Amino acid sequence: MKSMTGYAFRESTVENITVSVEIKSYNSRFLDISIHLPHWLSSLEMRIRECLSSRFIRGKVELGLRVKENNAPVSVSINQNAARIYEKAILDLAGALGINEKPSLDLILGLEGVLEIETNRDAEKYWACIEPVLSAAVSEADALRQREGTRTCENILSHVAILEDCTKEISTRVSEIEESIKENLRSRFKELLGDKIDENRVLAETAVLLMKYTISEELSRLSSHLIEFRQDAEQNPSPGKKLDFLSQEINREINTIGSKTPMLEVSRAVVKMKNALENIREQLRNVE
Repeated sequence: MKSMTGYAFRESTVENITVSVEIKSYNSRFLDISIHLPHWLSSLEMRIRECLSSRFIRGKVELGLRVKENNAPVSVSINQNAARIYEKAILDLAGALGINEKPSLDLILGLEGVLEIETNRDAEKYWACIEPVLSAAVSEADALRQREGTRTCENILSHVAILEDCTKEISTRVSEIEESIKENLRSRFKELLGDKIDENRVLAETAVLLMKYTISEELSRLSSHLIEFRQDAEQNPSPGKKLDFLSQEINREINTIGSKTPMLEVSRAVVKMKNALENIREQLRNVE
């Protein structure tokens, strides 16, 4: 079991190239990957996405990649036409305002589109520096999610144990519940008919009520769900979606048991189970 919350930062310098990778992950219903990298490395985005999706199954994953290079190949050019247009516009404005002043070279060079800078870089050449840092960061974030997931699993299973204990406790009350139904029905017949009780009628009515109020089937399904839940929590590396579904089924059985059985001891156990299940469902929101 893994948590969907994780963080990692790795940085490495090889010769004159420094690569830094930061990964943040949060809970989300599906896998949602956001990648932020320099525009000249955009051709590497698919490789980075594949690397992340191979290790993360669910969650919102944000990755930031930075590359710094000393003595990077750079070409600089001046857009003279843009510079002349800017100069004319500034001189026209100065004339309109009655200001006798020419724009400085620093001012014109700072205007958009006048100074054009291009970095002549081949993205493929930098992949050899990026890939090991990326892999290390992904492994670090994944390890953190694994550690957090282990603690989450322990907490969830402690609440599963409560559900299992309560299920066993209620199961011991089944015969008592059925006997109570029989006795209540017999008492009502006696109040109405006195000693003229038709035993066959009593048995028929009892059978109908037992069909309506017995919880044996619900307890059987509940026990089955809990066994499956525990197995997936302990063995499935990414059980989040299935455990969420099983939680819904468990909740349905608990509610049915509570509505069918007015016995005080059962009602107390049902309240305890609902509280434990709510804690489980809260934890599952961050399980991959």
